[in-house]
Amino acid sequence: MIEFVAHNLAPIMFGSLVIFLLLGYPVAFSLAANGLLFFIIGVELAPLSPDINLFWPLLGALPDRFFGGVMANETLLAIPFFTFMGLILERSGMAEDLLDTIGQLFGPLRGGLAYAVIFVGALLAATTGVVAASVIAMGLISLPIMLRYGYDRRLASGVIVASGTLAQIIPPSLVLIVLADQLGRSVGDMYSGALVPALVLTSLYVGYVFILTMLRPNVAPALPPEARTLGRGVTSLAIAAAAAVVIAYAMTVYLDGKVAQGAGIWGATVAVVAVYVVAVANKALKLPLMSYLTQQVIIVLIPPLALIFLVLGTIFLGVATPTEGGAMGAVGALILAFGKRKLNLSLMTQAMESTTKLSAFVLFILIGARVFSLTFYGVNGHVWVEELLTSVPGGETGFLIVVNILVFFLAFFLDFFELAFIIVPLLAPAADKLGIDLIWFGVLLGLNMQTSFMHPPFGFALFYLRSVAARVPYLDRITGKRMEPITTGQIYWGAVPFVCIQIIMVALTIMFPQMVMRYKTEVPQMDPSEIRLQMPSFDGGLGLPPLGGASGTGGNQQNNPLGLPPLGLPPVGEPGAPAGGPSAPAQPGTTAPAQPAFGLPPLNFNSGLGGSQAPATGTAPAAPAAEPEAPTAPSGEPAPVDLSQPPVIQ
Repeated sequence: MIEFVAHNLAPIMFGSLVIFLLLGYPVAFSLAANGLLFFIIGVELAPLSPDINLFWPLLGALPDRFFGGVMANETLLAIPFFTFMGLILERSGMAEDLLDTIGQLFGPLRGGLAYAVIFVGALLAATTGVVAASVIAMGLISLPIMLRYGYDRRLASGVIVASGTLAQIIPPSLVLIVLADQLGRSVGDMYSGALVPALVLTSLYVGYVFILTMLRPNVAPALPPEARTLGRGVTSLAIAAAAAVVIAYAMTVYLDGKVAQGAGIWGATVAVVAVYVVAVANKALKLPLMSYLTQQVIIVLIPPLALIFLVLGTIFLGVATPTEGGAMGAVGALILAFGKRKLNLSLMTQAMESTTKLSAFVLFILIGARVFSLTFYGVNGHVWVEELLTSVPGGETGFLIVVNILVFFLAFFLDFFELAFIIVPLLAPAADKLGIDLIWFGVLLGLNMQTSFMHPPFGFALFYLRSVAARVPYLDRITGKRMEPITTGQIYWGAVPFVCIQIIMVALTIMFPQMVMRYKTEVPQMDPSEIRLQMPSFDGGLGLPPLGGASGTGGNQQNNPLGLPPLGLPPVGEPGAPAGGPSAPAQPGTTAPAQPAFGLPPLNFNSGLGGSQAPATGTAPAAPAAEPEAPTAPSGEPAPVDLSQPPVIQ
């Protein structure tokens, strides 16, 4: 029995962790306690199994894993920045203004309020990145309005829950930051890869509402005329949008070539600023340039869009890292709150307290995961998981199907942070071994883990909406009618269609990986047979002095534009030049070899080598002769070695 436990310690350890979590113990302490408990067991059982590599001094690696691996991780700094930014925006009233204005814009359409909730949910996701803030804000603001005008309770609650969870996948998502950290990939690449799937998912939500309103018009009626307080003016809004496009195109053409990069971005920025200035001037001076609806839409919509560009635009352009983008977003949120006159000490205190709680929650889970992984890797648990997953029938496709089913069902019980810190580090090595791109794999897991917020009965987004939805009958403050409460069953059933849409999105991401793989820079491939090397032409030579003769004389002047002295080498074919190569003639009356033409001392390898002069080309080798004496210079010293002749070694 003991030997069986020793040889199967990894699966026993993983199963024990699942039991601890199902019993309701805090995740961070379950991870740490499970890791330390099995570390003790593993050290005692190490002599019985070669798969256990645990020993007591290994505990000394924990401080380095805490301080060097967790505390020094700059990527995780983006989590408190984006959390603080989202809480400031949520408490400054931006969500309320957006929902009211966009709801008025889409009000004349059937399902207009649902469209507005989805659109505002995407905007809040791109500015806050916090699911709780989005769901609670839209539940408090839009749910009473939707019920007031006769929306089906299941559709209303489902749209709010699903739109709030868009903060999971739309950058700057906290989930994507954690996934990038656990997969060892760039947060910027993860953001870029998740952008298109997030937009497609938002479009699927809109498509579901559109189809439902076509089939059942009564579930989402249009706003009555008396509820449209901003009046009409869609034509004016279309004209303003067309003017912005024209300005953006003109500025892009003008700036093309005048800026290093991003001429289109600068052109769009100038157009948006111009339209915003006109709207503010129209409101301040009461000008008849645009309708009241257009004016309000522009004034309310552009500041959060500018904040999105400040955060995501700088990251995608490579100007700022995600951590720096989060810091700029936090400053931008404070500026927007100050502009709305909502920035005060109470707001700052609440935002900082919530940010500290969430950051500490993430940090303690990560520390517990480091303790667990130290023991789990010590018992070769990663090898067990890798072999288990890579041996799934179907290769890469079978692996993806099994992993997504596993994550889908684990999401019923675990939060996305718990999944990211426990499951993802075990799945990543197997995915990498199968050749799966880890950015694509991370986005796929992010889409799957997004369902953890909508799963009945443990979805956190369902709990957030349940906390703000009416539990008892109440009187509507506008119409005075008695309104029935929202039941928990209605919230659960409203989320089910959007969970199905989420599964469809996971399947689409597997079928069309280029939605994510667009983050890669395309490198043009070239056929090696088409490569051609072309030497540059040097008209007039390289500017070197002539090989002999005086500088600046005769025709040598045009080949010596720099006026350098001659190299002392007579041209081939002139008197004194040898026929076989560029060496200077021997000086008459001397026994030493002539100095080379390049001014180098002669080199003779005959001395000390026992060799002789190399025979001429095409002649038979001569018989060995007596070793000649080393030539001497006129001064009696040995002659320098002649470098102008090749050495001969016998």
